[in-house]
Amino acid sequence: MSVLIGKKAPSFTAKAVQGENIIENFSLDQFLGKKYVVFFFYPKDFTFVCPTELHRFQEEIAEFESRNVAVVGCSTDSEFSHWAWLNTPKSKGGIQGVTYPLVADINKTIAADYDVLAGEEIIDDEGNLVVEGELVSYRGLFLIDLEGTVRHQVVNDMPLGRSIRECLRVIDALQHFEKHGEVCPMDWQKGEDAMTADHEGVTKYLGDDDK
Repeated sequence: MSVLIGKKAPSFTAKAVQGENIIENFSLDQFLGKKYVVFFFYPKDFTFVCPTELHRFQEEIAEFESRNVAVVGCSTDSEFSHWAWLNTPKSKGGIQGVTYPLVADINKTIAADYDVLAGEEIIDDEGNLVVEGELVSYRGLFLIDLEGTVRHQVVNDMPLGRSIRECLRVIDALQHFEKHGEVCPMDWQKGEDAMTADHEGVTKYLGDDDK
C-alpha cells in the first residue's frame, strides 16, 4: 500500500455526478488554493455499508463546509450507476439527498493511482489477462490541503465502515497546526491544549494561559 502523505494528490479528470447533473470533466484541481478536500473511496453503489457512510458525510456536510472542506466520493461504478443511486430514495436503499460529487472511476485508474484498488490483474502462463479478486476500491480516505498535498490517509477493508468524527478531528488538528504551529497529541480535540517545542527542542503542552 502506497503512502501518499507529503506527496501531491494524484491528479485526474473523470466524469462525476452531483445531484441531477453529470459533470463531464471533474477534477480535484478546481479546489487548489481554495478548499481542503476529503476525497474518499467506497466499494460499490447499491450496497449495504456504503450508503451508511455516504449519508453520514451528507449529515455532517455543514461541519465540513464550516472548515472550508470539499467532500468528494469515488467508486469504480459508472456515472450512470451513480446517477441512478442518487435518484433512489433512502427508504429503498438509495442515497437521494446527497449533494457532494461522486466520481465515476469506471477504468479503475484513479483507485489504482491512490493504491486502494482491490483485486489484481495478472498474466497467466498462457499469456492471458486474468483478474484475481474483484476490481473495486477499498474504503480509502485522503485529506488534501490547499496546496494539493495529502496530509492524512486511512484505508479500511470493505466490511469496515469509517468514522466521520475522526475525519473531522484530523481536519481540526491540521488546521490548528497550520494556524498556530503547534502539534496535536493523541486523541486531541479542538479547543484542547496542543504541544510545541521550546528553543532546547523539549516538547511541552500549551495551555490557554500560554497561547
